[in-house]
Amino acid sequence: MMDFTLVLLQKKDSINHKIFFRQDIKLNRKLNDRSMKNSYFLLLFLLPLIGEAQPLISLKNAIDTTLINSFDIRIAANNVEISKVNNTFGVAGGLPTISATATDNQSISKVNQKLNSGTEIAKTSVNGNSLTSGVTLGMLLFNGRRVIATKERLSRLQNQNELLFNVQVQNSIAAVMAKYYDIVRQEEYYKIIQSSLDVSQKKLDIITERKNVGMANDADYLQALIDVNTAQQVLRSQELTVTQTKMDLLQLMSKKKYYPFEINDSITVDTSIQLNSILNFLQQNPQYLSAEQQIKINEQVVKEVTALRYPSLRMNTGYNLSRTQSDAGQFLFNLSSGPYAGVTIQVPIYNGNAYKVQKEVADFNVKNARLQQESLLNFLMADAVKTYESYSTTLQQLESQKNSIESSRKLINVVMQRFQVNQATILDIKAAQNSYELTGYQLVNLKFAAKISEIELKRLMYQLGN
Repeated sequence: MMDFTLVLLQKKDSINHKIFFRQDIKLNRKLNDRSMKNSYFLLLFLLPLIGEAQPLISLKNAIDTTLINSFDIRIAANNVEISKVNNTFGVAGGLPTISATATDNQSISKVNQKLNSGTEIAKTSVNGNSLTSGVTLGMLLFNGRRVIATKERLSRLQNQNELLFNVQVQNSIAAVMAKYYDIVRQEEYYKIIQSSLDVSQKKLDIITERKNVGMANDADYLQALIDVNTAQQVLRSQELTVTQTKMDLLQLMSKKKYYPFEINDSITVDTSIQLNSILNFLQQNPQYLSAEQQIKINEQVVKEVTALRYPSLRMNTGYNLSRTQSDAGQFLFNLSSGPYAGVTIQVPIYNGNAYKVQKEVADFNVKNARLQQESLLNFLMADAVKTYESYSTTLQQLESQKNSIESSRKLINVVMQRFQVNQATILDIKAAQNSYELTGYQLVNLKFAAKISEIELKRLMYQLGN
């Protein structure tokens, strides 16, 4: 009787299974049709992006594009051009000046004159016209060498702007390189998370097979399922981080819109940098040389202010034309014209000690510029030493960390093999995964830290982009 009942139940389950199976087929067809439609529209929407294969950006491409498009570099280049335009004797005041003037006045006046001849003139509403014009040429002959000091200051400003342009180029290259390798770092994180997800998925598959044959409990199955879902969420978050970091790189490259691209690169560190080479180069660093130019600029300002206390001599020459016409009066018409020449000397006697105060302020500015240069050199040396210490220490850590990541990979393989034969628990796999992720993150971070230190050291030596 029990066998007969069991057969009936099996038949009933088989019939129900067939019904449900047919319903699933119909439902799947509807879902597939809807999915095909959605995929079709999605394909049409993404067709422009799919048609354009994601370009591959190399470090050289990123640097070259930045050097062409960077707003900061273009602004620095414009400052160089501005200083070149200003660096002339004309701006310094050493070239002659020529000017032309013309004045025409029309008047209506009342005339009441009595001449020594006894003639009397009395009229109202007398029209009159006065026209004066001239061309003047002036040339500075001497002003205490102020023109020479001003011209030298303009030349120093041009040199300083050229050095600041080089500083900006190095800074822009360093920023692009740091962001480029940050993308590589984030993609390495993604690979580590993907590997951990693969392990979690394999663990779930094994537990699912065991559960189907009654050899695994629900707790292990649910925990394995949670681990897979958690790893997938972390992977999606890392995808977003990679995308945002790529957007930051495009912004540094001064791109006006975002587009997807690929980077196929790894973090390799130059291990040949020596501290003595860096310290010996610091006084040729463009930033340090720019501070030196500022000292010379301030010294020229001192000379300019000092020149204000000397007499100035100026030569003036030109041609004047004067024409006067009136309807009544002693002179009905008068016309005079001709050249003239002369020399003007101006001697400062007293102006409330303003020039003396300006001279003292200018001297203090020179002292401050020297102190700023010394402070900058101390900062550059300290930065170089600290960065080099970080660089060398990180290189030493890299070697041992490479061994750790290899050991963690082997550990996962061993634990997975033991888990397949039911000699390890789900907690053992979790611990191995955590160990692998931790050592992987540490290795990537050490590579990135060493690369950032290398970039900074080469920036100090003005070797980026060479």
